[in-house]
Order: sequence, then structure tokens, then C-alpha cells
Amino acid sequence: MPEPSPHPSALQSLLSILDLETLDLNLFRGRSPSDGWQRVFGGQVLGQALVAASRTVEEGRVAHSLHGYFLLAGDPKHPLIYEVERTRDGGSFATRRVKATQHGRVIFTMSVSFHRPEAGFEHAAAMPDVPPPETLPSAQELIARFVDKLPENMRSYWSRERPIEMRPVDVRRYLSSEPGEPQQAIWMRAAGALPDSLALHQCVLAYASDFTLLDTALIAHGKVLFDPEIQLASLDHAMWLHRPFRADDWLLYAQDSPSTHAARGFCRGSFFDRQGRLIASVAQEGLIRRRSTAFVVK
Repeated sequence: MPEPSPHPSALQSLLSILDLETLDLNLFRGRSPSDGWQRVFGGQVLGQALVAASRTVEEGRVAHSLHGYFLLAGDPKHPLIYEVERTRDGGSFATRRVKATQHGRVIFTMSVSFHRPEAGFEHAAAMPDVPPPETLPSAQELIARFVDKLPENMRSYWSRERPIEMRPVDVRRYLSSEPGEPQQAIWMRAAGALPDSLALHQCVLAYASDFTLLDTALIAHGKVLFDPEIQLASLDHAMWLHRPFRADDWLLYAQDSPSTHAARGFCRGSFFDRQGRLIASVAQEGLIRRRSTAFVVK
């Protein structure tokens, strides 16, 4: 076996943190990457919780929906403990409840349902008509093109190596403070080949589904993810996994935000594969608060 690289890629690091340590029956430990974030990325907790749940179901059952609540910010310097409750094992469906704790406090809860695949009716929404990913600039090309127009924090965010490669269909909203229609489409894929495990591809997609989604609500107000005037935090996250897919092939993440109100933004997303099949749907509500009016720290 070859020696592991002393400098693993961002994707290798992601796969490493998704490979949870088994502590006991239904009990797992996960760690965070040392990438300088002040709190644990929500997608990481989603992906790790789905890994924990998936390890407790029998082979042949596939996750089809998950519903999670972010209760407290996670500390990336300390491990997270995932406890799985085997709520139900039926003939067709199995249900799991996952609780993530840190420093003795519950920071996240999630329910996951698994289904034994079976034949049935078929229909799906159509994929938006957008340019293919090969015609769009990479993150590195965007940085080179707009280096003088992007603020430092955004330039740093897009410049770092990432486990998920992203190519926005329209980059104009990053260069303007004008309010626009709260919708966006971004091509995404894992930044390298993944093993042939549908469960792993689902966990990687759960991780990626938290990228850019809440940011969609800010478009209507001419704001961006790193605006220092805005306090953002995911409150809950739901995902429905409709069809098998590969997370290491391009997937279109079409997102919109129907509503913001009372310092909360609601956003939806649809994942389509290269063939135009709807493979997953996502919904999230998040905190969107002006720091000048902030009176409670979540």
C-alpha cells in the first residue's frame, strides 16, 4: 500500500472526516478539519450525521429523506459525538434519529428515513436551461478575472482548495450590490473520484447542499455571504434523495428563496444530474440578522 500523502487534498480530508470512528454500538466520533473556521460548517454535521445513521441500517436500504436542526454552533477544535437511536425497522422503511453532542451539550439533531428501493410511478420537474459546466469559468479563473473587484474575504474563500468544485452560472451578483431576483444556479461536483458507494455519495451531497443555499436569500437585498453587516446561521435543513447519482459528476444546484421575514430566510434547492434528472431536493431556513439590530446570540 502506498504511503499516504503528507499533504492530503481537500477531498481526501473531507472523506477522512466522513469516516467516523466507532466508539460503541450506535455511538460514533467525528472530527473537524483544521481550516481556520471559527465554527463547524453545517454541511459537515449533516454529512457526518448521515454517515452515523447509515452505518446502523441493513444493506439494501437507501436514505431518502433527512430533517435536521442546528441548535448550537459547533467548536471545530473538539470532536463531535454522534448517537444514533434505532427508532424503527419496518419491512420497507427504517427510521433513525441522530443526536450530535459536544462539551456535554446537544448541538444538532436529525431524523433520517431509509427505504428499500421498489418500482413505482415516475415523474420529475425539468432542469433549468443553463450553460453546461465546461463552458463556465472555474473558481481559479474567476479569481484571476475579477481579482481587483472582489473583497479580500470573498477572494480568499474562492481561492482556497475545496473538496467540492463549484461553477456559478451567473457571477454578476458577486460584483454588484443591487438587489436582484433571489435565485441562482451553480454546478457542483466532488473535486476528484469517489468510491462506488451510493451511501457515501449521499453523504457528500448532504455536505455540499449547505453551500450557497442560505446565501440565495441575500440576493434580494443586494448582500453577499461575507457582508460584515449580516449575521448568518443555518437553523434547519431538510433533504429528499429521489434517485441514485454520483457526487463526483457535475450536478446542477438550482436555488431560490421565496421569503425572508423576522430575521429568517427560507431557501429551496433542486439537484439535477447531467442528464437532467432531478436527484435531490433541499429546503432550509436560516437566521439572517443585521448585526446592528442583533440582541441574541444564537
